[in-house]
Amino acid sequence: MQFPYQLAAKGKYSLKNVRLETGFEFENEEVIGTKTALFSIEIEDGKIKAVKANDPASNAIDAKGYLMLPAFRDMHIHLDKTLYGLPWQALSSKRRTVKDMIAYEQEIIPELLKTSVERAEQLISLQQHYGTHFARTHFNVDPTSGLQSLEHLEQALQNKKDSFKAELVAFPQHGVYYTESAPLMKEAAQMKSVKFIGGLDPFSIDGSIEKVMDFTVQLALDHKKGIDIHLHEAGESGVKTINYLIDKAIENPQLQGKTFVSHAFALGHLSPKDTEKIAERLAEGKVGIASSVPFKGTIMPIPTLKKYGVNVLIGNDNVQDYWSTFGSGNMLQKANLISELYGYATEPALSRALQFATQSILPLDEKGTQQWPKAGDEAAIVLTDASCSAEAVSRMSKIEALMNDGNLFWRD
Repeated sequence: MQFPYQLAAKGKYSLKNVRLETGFEFENEEVIGTKTALFSIEIEDGKIKAVKANDPASNAIDAKGYLMLPAFRDMHIHLDKTLYGLPWQALSSKRRTVKDMIAYEQEIIPELLKTSVERAEQLISLQQHYGTHFARTHFNVDPTSGLQSLEHLEQALQNKKDSFKAELVAFPQHGVYYTESAPLMKEAAQMKSVKFIGGLDPFSIDGSIEKVMDFTVQLALDHKKGIDIHLHEAGESGVKTINYLIDKAIENPQLQGKTFVSHAFALGHLSPKDTEKIAERLAEGKVGIASSVPFKGTIMPIPTLKKYGVNVLIGNDNVQDYWSTFGSGNMLQKANLISELYGYATEPALSRALQFATQSILPLDEKGTQQWPKAGDEAAIVLTDASCSAEAVSRMSKIEALMNDGNLFWRD
């Protein structure tokens, strides 16, 4: 997909006829709808400068009554190794394990690197089509590609700098010690653009939880980075790895709020009592969970994690690649899926589910008081053809315009 928008404005300008949520509509103390009104919005220096009463006669860009929502954020994706943009290819039944996939990657990476800049840009454009302006993206660090995946990804992001942002995670996809990736991880950790140190199934791939986690934690501490590890292990080793990382975060307060476990499938196979216990520990260590919301045999305990105050981030993970064929690139679809899986069907519940696309930014608080947007907020918004957040989540409404850093792009 090519970039689906045209630049409409940047710098200092105003919007009129912007629809904002103003509160909940009640009937016998039940929320039955969401109130909205039209406003004028002033943009300057990448920020929302002011939210004012609507002036339809003003010389401002007409938002046409579309609903303004916070722009979406994908907090777990692999922009560096998508097949998007290449001919359709479903999964092979011959590759069943992570080690099978590592061997396959070692074969195909050299050829894929030849077009990885263009394909990363196409995948970013797909995300933008659905209203995403920011991603936390992992990039491969392995002996086959060296640091070329990072170099190519940085080029793609540079080409998209006006309309898209990202934070980068150095990901040892082929293991830290299973292949000779430790020296490359140390090199990547020194780079300013890299914000997180990644990891992969320390027990099943590298044969040791402690050795790999100690390496990862120390690398993060030495270079003042966060941690975001992939953990597919669903059994005892998965739980042990999570608890080990929690212990390290508690021991090192500088890691708290900056440490995440991606996937964490082990959490989807615990008893309710054990789930609550580990959720409480995650909250204590301020260790977050990044999930793509799997549902094939593993329903993640997202409501329990949220109940205990765990930071739950959501992402697409894979969008048409050799790991999965089901990613859409649409963060509203993720919010919709979460709503369906956990029964968030009422007006207030659906409106709360928007947080999984925006990563916690919501127009209304729990009581229905307007809390976004306000002066000083980041000028990162979407305009969508919906009457309210609940409808946008339920119907996965079309995005008409996207704003990043105050740069407004209107759909062609």
